[in-house]
Amino acid sequence: MPIGTGSFSMKKIHLLILKSFIRPFLVTFAIVMFVLLMLFLFKYIDDLIGKGFAWYIIVELMMYASATNVQMALPLSVLLSCIMTYGSLGENYELVAIKAAGISLRRAMYPMVAVISLLSVAAFLFSDYMLPKANLKYYSLLYDVRQQKSANFLPEGVFSSSFPGFSIRVKRKDADGQTLHDVMIYQLKPSDNNADVLLAKEGKMYRTPSGKFLVIKLKDGIKYSESAGDASYNTRERLTRYRFKETEQRLDMKALTMNRTDESEFKSAYQMMSSAQLKAQAALVRRQIDSGTRVNYKLVSSYLKYYAVPIKKNPKVKYAPSDGSEFAKADIHLKISQLTNASSEARSVQDMLKGRADQNKDLEQNEQRARLEYQKKFTLSAACIALFLIGAPLGAIIRKGGLGLPVVVSVIFFLFYYIINTIGEKYVKDGDLSPVIGSWIAIVVITPIGLFLSYKAASDSQIFDMEAYKRFFNRVFKRKSEEAQS
Repeated sequence: MPIGTGSFSMKKIHLLILKSFIRPFLVTFAIVMFVLLMLFLFKYIDDLIGKGFAWYIIVELMMYASATNVQMALPLSVLLSCIMTYGSLGENYELVAIKAAGISLRRAMYPMVAVISLLSVAAFLFSDYMLPKANLKYYSLLYDVRQQKSANFLPEGVFSSSFPGFSIRVKRKDADGQTLHDVMIYQLKPSDNNADVLLAKEGKMYRTPSGKFLVIKLKDGIKYSESAGDASYNTRERLTRYRFKETEQRLDMKALTMNRTDESEFKSAYQMMSSAQLKAQAALVRRQIDSGTRVNYKLVSSYLKYYAVPIKKNPKVKYAPSDGSEFAKADIHLKISQLTNASSEARSVQDMLKGRADQNKDLEQNEQRARLEYQKKFTLSAACIALFLIGAPLGAIIRKGGLGLPVVVSVIFFLFYYIINTIGEKYVKDGDLSPVIGSWIAIVVITPIGLFLSYKAASDSQIFDMEAYKRFFNRVFKRKSEEAQS
């Protein structure tokens, strides 16, 4: 072989594998992101539809939701695309040709290892810098969207209080949503605790060009108005009634416009912090816990005098430990008095420590969650590498490309990883597990599986070959039948 031919062929093989990986990765990543985005829309469809949002508000919310879904979509896409890449190479006998050229599967995976390593570094940078900002934008905007009142502020058959100072009922609306029938409007007047009642057979509503007011034009109606009587002549309330052919009612829509909450109110959540901020926050909470423990000790130590008896010989020492003999010699009335005082003080200590124990428990949970979020900055990168170790050899073993069997296998392994990870995080949040163990347990479980599959793929194992299992069981049953006949 001429000099340089081997390296040239290796470069071609590496380029072939990279090209075979990039397209499935981009496609699967887009599909997974689309599916997760649809799940988001199905979950919050009632909060988005019928509230009169501008189109860019919904697009902005979907964009931030997509950014928060990267931490789930990226590992799944790596797993699925690796299975598809090596499965397609195996199905087209390209892996066989690579091995026939004297290149091992491990060596053929070098470019993929480099790509996944770079992808893991990018995942960490995204998780540490971009994800906190995306979470801040997403949760603040989602909160404002869910607080927004419905744009259907005049539903049929019920009294609506969407407009401050008014209670409006519309019996029926036409298909255009603007023509109203049998309208009743109560206008409250807090100054004299009275109300004006307006009844109309028909009306039409529309917004002003600025969108600040809703105008209701009413026809053929009656208005009843109550007012206080003249204090100097007639103290009784007066009722005024008059009919109208057409009138107009302007309602302020300020209460129906979406108000943005200051994002600084959400910055204290751990999802909105970087790794450095989480580390500092966990240290701050730990100092608060230690300080609270010292304060608790000082508060309890002041009550320890009830476990000692007075000493008369040495006036400098007021109390000393007792074995109970002095209490046994005391008068019955003194015993009752001491026991009553001790019981009262014990209850006071118990009540005081109960509240402080609850406060200390909340601080410990906050520390656990801060350390958990800190570890999650690294587990996203580790998950990409661990699932690559599963996907690449698994694709070489099953030798099936496309979106058929690889999708089923990848979903099973990803659900296995996701369930273990979710259980670990739950135990951490409940305080039953260390944040390091709870966040890394899923990685620790699936990594040996990936190493085992890599070994089986390098040795051309037929671990997923159903014919091999059939031959094995046929030999076992045939041997048993021969033993039974003999």
